[in-house]
Amino acid sequence: MAADNTSAVTEFVLAGLTEQPGLQAPLFLLFVGFYVFTVVGNLGLITLIGLNSHLHTPMYFFLFNLSFIDLSYSSTLTPKMLTGFVSKKNFISYAGCMTQLFFFCFFVFSESFILSAMAYDRYVAICKPLLYTATMCPQVCLLLLLGVYGVGVGAVAHMGNMMFITFCADNLVHHYMCDILPFLELSCNSSYINLLVVFIVVTIGIGVPIVTIFISYSFIVSSIFHISSTEGRSKAFGTCSSHIIVVSLFFGSGAFMYLKPPSILPLDQGKVSAIFYTAVVLLLNPLIYSLRNKDVKVALKKSVSRKIFS
Repeated sequence: MAADNTSAVTEFVLAGLTEQPGLQAPLFLLFVGFYVFTVVGNLGLITLIGLNSHLHTPMYFFLFNLSFIDLSYSSTLTPKMLTGFVSKKNFISYAGCMTQLFFFCFFVFSESFILSAMAYDRYVAICKPLLYTATMCPQVCLLLLLGVYGVGVGAVAHMGNMMFITFCADNLVHHYMCDILPFLELSCNSSYINLLVVFIVVTIGIGVPIVTIFISYSFIVSSIFHISSTEGRSKAFGTCSSHIIVVSLFFGSGAFMYLKPPSILPLDQGKVSAIFYTAVVLLLNPLIYSLRNKDVKVALKKSVSRKIFS
């Protein structure tokens, strides 16, 4: 019977963010706005960094890739979510769902480790300023980036986890995207091993970057307190504040979703939590790094001036 059910499930229906008809149109407009600002903001940062040679430094090299990841990450999930607001049933094929799941996991893991690479960059810049140029040379930056995307391939572990799930006849996924936890709700067999794999993979994908970031900032804070001038301490804190805000939003919402047992965090609440790391954070990243970054604001003014007077 299980085999019959498994072969019968060739597509899924995504339940969406809400089933209340009166909220569909307002939410559609809200998330269209989120998506447009996310695309424009991240494309703007990518373009700005690419066109301004004084931003061709390790810090902005990683920010360039963070914007690329956020843009790709958003485009993996948001269009399908928007479809759910305007259609009676939001169908997605099994292959399409697995593809979305892979790229979702790939970009989440990549974002986690690019944020830890950015923390390491700030550690070297503040704690070892005389060695910064030698330590963060182009070869090292490239190796760190290859490591970031290499870890992203760890999404294969989630895909392998899916292969052991036996689906029942029900194909309604109680989420607006394809994710492991909602799929486990459809499983006919015991999900203990699957949950264990999810916990281990997410602990590595979130835990290792968090530890790296925590250690980096422990050394950074210690170094800042040894700076004698108030202006110097303020400048050092200013270079890290944007990154700290982004890290807190991204890892906080992700940990809240995945590092709690499903019995403690119902799927409906999980969908609200997921909105933060799949939409809100991706929208805020370019705003945080542009509004709180003097170099980016100067580059933007120069680019606009060149465009006006050219």
